Amino acid sequence: MAMRSLLLSGSALTLSFALAAPAFAADAAPPSGGVSEVVVTATRLNAARDSIQPQVGASTYTLTNQSIQAIPGGDNLQLSQIILQAPGVAQDSFGQLHVRGDHNGLQYRLNGVILPEGLSVFGQALNPRLADQVELITGALPAQYGLRTAGIIDIRTKSGIQSGGEVSLYGGSHDTFQPSAEYAASSGSASMFLSGDYLRSGLGVESPDGSSTPLHDKTEQLHGFGYFEDILDPSNKLSAILGASREHFQIPNLSGQQPGLGLTVNGQSALASQALNEQQSESTEYGVVSLLHTGDNWTAQASVFGRYSALDFTPSAPGDLLYNGISQTAAKRDTAGGLQAEGVYNLSSAHTLRAGLLVQVDRSTSATSSQVLTVDGGGVQTSDRPLTVIDNGARTASTYSAYVQDEWKLTSSLVLNYGLRFDQFNGFRAENQLSPRVNLVWTATPDTTVHLGYSRYFTPPPFELIASQTVSKFVGTTAASVSATDTTPYAERADYYDVGVSQKIMGGLTVGLDTYYKTAVHLIDEGQFGAPIILTPFNYQDGRVYGAELTASYAKGPFSAYGNLAYSKAQGRNIVSSQFSFDPGDLAYIKSHYIYLDHDQTWSATAGAAYRFGATRVSADLIYGSGLRADGDVPNGRELPGYAQVNLSVSHSFEHLTPGGPTEIRLDVINVGDAVYEIRDGTGVGVGAPQFGPRRGLFVGVKKSF
Repeated sequence: MAMRSLLLSGSALTLSFALAAPAFAADAAPPSGGVSEVVVTATRLNAARDSIQPQVGASTYTLTNQSIQAIPGGDNLQLSQIILQAPGVAQDSFGQLHVRGDHNGLQYRLNGVILPEGLSVFGQALNPRLADQVELITGALPAQYGLRTAGIIDIRTKSGIQSGGEVSLYGGSHDTFQPSAEYAASSGSASMFLSGDYLRSGLGVESPDGSSTPLHDKTEQLHGFGYFEDILDPSNKLSAILGASREHFQIPNLSGQQPGLGLTVNGQSALASQALNEQQSESTEYGVVSLLHTGDNWTAQASVFGRYSALDFTPSAPGDLLYNGISQTAAKRDTAGGLQAEGVYNLSSAHTLRAGLLVQVDRSTSATSSQVLTVDGGGVQTSDRPLTVIDNGARTASTYSAYVQDEWKLTSSLVLNYGLRFDQFNGFRAENQLSPRVNLVWTATPDTTVHLGYSRYFTPPPFELIASQTVSKFVGTTAASVSATDTTPYAERADYYDVGVSQKIMGGLTVGLDTYYKTAVHLIDEGQFGAPIILTPFNYQDGRVYGAELTASYAKGPFSAYGNLAYSKAQGRNIVSSQFSFDPGDLAYIKSHYIYLDHDQTWSATAGAAYRFGATRVSADLIYGSGLRADGDVPNGRELPGYAQVNLSVSHSFEHLTPGGPTEIRLDVINVGDAVYEIRDGTGVGVGAPQFGPRRGLFVGVKKSF
């Protein structure tokens, strides 16, 4: 039973924590005896695929399926809650994550293939149930990683090579009801894996008042996933991925409030806040088809991918107009697809060459119908009859990327990985950059590894989130912007430096220290402006982010434990895009002063432990944050109070309780101490409403394997 064991994979620094079983190298030899030739071939082809994208010099945090199962909540959690256990990750509202001080900046990959970004805000299309292994790759990244570089979340999906399945039922507090099923099967060289789940909960979005049962906060979600594979011959494999999600959310209400803008709508000026009825629906469909070929000295994979996502916001009329001065129905659609082709060639014992290209086209449409009230030059309402403003838009973006790099073994203990990456983005504006990357990894002793790296990054703004609002259409209404300036967001350009060391210590203890420093021009941030819960990107002219991460893990016998402590500072100066969303006073101050980013959190920590005796497993984990930012004397000038959340889990596997495979029963307690803590207080640059962390929840699950 290993947890956060530190592995050396090739010459990359790889930190891996596994709560129930030791992590294993992707290129490990398959077990002998009784293993079919198809399984052996599949394992070898997967190892060949992994050789295309090694994380030389990057910091990689790996969670196996066994480790996910052991975390309190297991694969019933959202994927973001699983990743939150990695070092340097801070939680935010709406399930958002911030890795090393970036706002989102995450790129999701399935078996190494990029999954285009979508419109999802609350929901998450990717479910932990589909994962055989999850990697968070961060730091000074090699040239194969670009566009979104705060963290690469690469999911190795389950397959149908090992036939079987399971059904489970999970539920408990917050009216949670979550049945799920998965099935794997193979026939000859073909195999498939299918999974699906349904979730009903009374806690769809974070509570706005800290209550355990928020008002008007129900959600219903449906997720489906399929992986299909055919090993054509010992050198070729064809695979396909299909997935879909449907998610509906009520927007939670505060109770006991009345409108404060002094507006009247059709003679009505009062409305209790608990009567508001805002709704948001999100849906996603995605697919990937890949062809892998491996030869004596080279391996290549070509993939086509696509994703469609939709977001619909339904306001509460006339409540939104009374409370916010605008009642907006919003429908956004985004369709993206492209080609990703990559390969590796073993030139000699000292040089391994890699190259790849990416082509992606993205079509985004936005349709909004807004009810507003007219006002005079002094902002005084002139009519109580709503005026409807239609503001629709559609744009197409294209992305072209290419890279080449060389992994050069200078000596048996010293590896230099260097390369160039070019990215061209044509969206609301056309921008490009040639980005050098270099990483040096020194295996000083069998137990000591040192790495240092530099990466130049080019990050376009999230195209599907760029607001289409025409500011001039709302002049003379209750939704008029205080600023008429609306500069289109820019791509971020950054220099990133990373230095780290890991040390294995006798007795099963491993420790590591990693430091990073980033400077950026047109640093990208995002904010939630207006009633529809849709994030809008904007830029700071200058940005700086720096920090350090201390990690430790211990594994011996049936006991394992890990701990991570991260320090981070993220600051920006001078907002130069989407200015209409901000208060003029804030813009004036930020123009000449660095401020903390709203998602900056100075200290973040996670810890966990697990023990297995026989068929019983007990585990616990902890997340700690010193608090995100809120407004003080200056924008984002105050840090919210710190918090700690402890979770517990116990499970037992009954081998012969019912016919067929084992039956597992688990009990999870989330937030054991019922800590009441505020993630957001509703203030800060780009911050919408207040949100609180989850209150104590008791959940029971039964899983039957067959």
